[in-house]
Amino acid sequence: MPKLFSDPEAIAEDIIRDVGTNLVVGLPLGLGKANHVVNALYARAAADRSIKLTLFSALTLEKPRPASLLERRFIGPVIDRLFGGYPDLAYANALHAGELPPNIAVIEFFFLAGKWLHVPFAQEHYISANYTHASSYLLTRGLNVVTQLVAKRVVDGVTRYSLSCNTDTTLDILRARREGRASFKLIGQVNSELPFMPGAGDLPADEFSSVLESPATDFPLFAPPAEPVSDTKYAIGLHAASLVPDGGTLQIGIGQVGDALAQGLIVRHRDNAQFHAIMKRLAPGAAPAESGPFTKGLYGVSEMLIEAFLGLMDAGILKREVDGVVLHGAFFLGPKSFYRALREMPADQLVRIQMMPVSFTNQLYGEEDAKRRARVGARFVNTAMMATLMGATISDGLEDGQVVSGVGGQYNFVAQAFALEGARSVLALDATRQEGRKTLSNIRWNYGHQTIPRHLRDVFVTEYGVADVKGKSDAETIAAMLAVTDSRFQDELAAIAKDAGKLPKEFEISRSHRENFPERIAQALKPARDAGLLPSFPFGSDFDEVEQRLIPALQLLREAQRTPLLLPGLLWQGMTQPPDASALECLARLGLDHPTTFAERGYRALVNAALARSRGL
Repeated sequence: MPKLFSDPEAIAEDIIRDVGTNLVVGLPLGLGKANHVVNALYARAAADRSIKLTLFSALTLEKPRPASLLERRFIGPVIDRLFGGYPDLAYANALHAGELPPNIAVIEFFFLAGKWLHVPFAQEHYISANYTHASSYLLTRGLNVVTQLVAKRVVDGVTRYSLSCNTDTTLDILRARREGRASFKLIGQVNSELPFMPGAGDLPADEFSSVLESPATDFPLFAPPAEPVSDTKYAIGLHAASLVPDGGTLQIGIGQVGDALAQGLIVRHRDNAQFHAIMKRLAPGAAPAESGPFTKGLYGVSEMLIEAFLGLMDAGILKREVDGVVLHGAFFLGPKSFYRALREMPADQLVRIQMMPVSFTNQLYGEEDAKRRARVGARFVNTAMMATLMGATISDGLEDGQVVSGVGGQYNFVAQAFALEGARSVLALDATRQEGRKTLSNIRWNYGHQTIPRHLRDVFVTEYGVADVKGKSDAETIAAMLAVTDSRFQDELAAIAKDAGKLPKEFEISRSHRENFPERIAQALKPARDAGLLPSFPFGSDFDEVEQRLIPALQLLREAQRTPLLLPGLLWQGMTQPPDASALECLARLGLDHPTTFAERGYRALVNAALARSRGL
């Protein structure tokens, strides 16, 4: 049985006494980190330079750090409400400050997007790895400790622990230990908010060397609130929803695209006539490939379990069973409502969700015949930052070598799509992005970094449509990609392709794709938005009603700051148009109901105008 501790320093001391002073510690990706145990080990190593501590991890979660006055006033109370009791990871603070002791190393294979740009130590120690390879890299570095947040259950006096949110790599390295290929101590930290998930991650107590459990070390789970789904993301999600066949298999990732895709599938299933009407406005002249309601239903197999999957279950879409299971996942992360739904789900429903190792969800090796039978009609939907006209994908890094996030499971799912009959890899990206005051195309002629090479090109989706480029020639691929490119950049990109000899000189982009502008997308979606079919938060929100009204206004202000000529008009409108009752409530939320300084009076006017414009007044 494991040794039980209530004090983090005591469990850290026990680990060092058992393992020695050369600690190679595996931390689960994302939510499952045992923060108190990790911080205690960090403190011991920082105080004693004879201890060598290597932390191997991914997706270090950190509380938001607001910068401007408005950000601080808006997000500050949200941070207190959602993250107030979440213990910071000491190693992350040291990395940001450039103060990591020389005897401590932090190695990650996936970053929280953009958080470690231009942080030299993090960039230097990043390992580029497919998600399925991470566990083997851990083992080759001499892993001797794994610390993990766990859920606890006692039935008939017998204690069991659930790996819950992170079966991903832990189950794979536990298998290696059983097979004699690894030797490490598994350390648990009990968390009362963590759902006890059934399945392969439901472990007997004797799998653990020691466990930390105490009211003093219990903490609220990291719960990033859902972001509002923009028109761009809804358009992308709806196009992707038109590619999913009834009776098929679905994988989706976190974020607005995943929420938009799931909501698009729900509209398609529950109000099929409205789905057809939306798609006709969104892509006139292009009938959706898949558009009917779901009779057979879908089976989900996804490295990440997100709240949208629960929405698909509730809607009767995610219902195709594989051995009694409708969804296999490897890790989860989401808002508080998501964790609560899992904790409170009836046992006969929860058992239909099984947490598995990432080697199961992300690849076909091992029980391949059964996986092939299960994963019919598979659609693997993931996001990208950029793509080239010839079908290469940029998802994880920049051409100067800086890592934005990581490869994660993206290559795994692209490879599966090519290995499974009838499967498709769907890579979604916004057609444009803002850099300062400039609008740039995310579809490029070329780029100095690639995540997925062009010989694995399949399906790309932007807000302007679907580019099916699998098995197409370079010229056919370029033409298809130009059709989903923002029209402000089509001519320039077409000219480059022609000059390079990859597109016929006489080629012309069809008139039906010459109206690829954001305004057309907004107009196409407006009737469905107004009818409540495409809500900003399709699966609920941890933001209160006032905060939800403020979000689009603050986004409008952020966009206006990139185009300073818009600011005087906003300022004048806000000063001359008195705020209504709704606006006054929002201004009070930001502490701008009674401004006392010149800066506050300016912010009040800008926010007042942005609130009016975001509501169409």
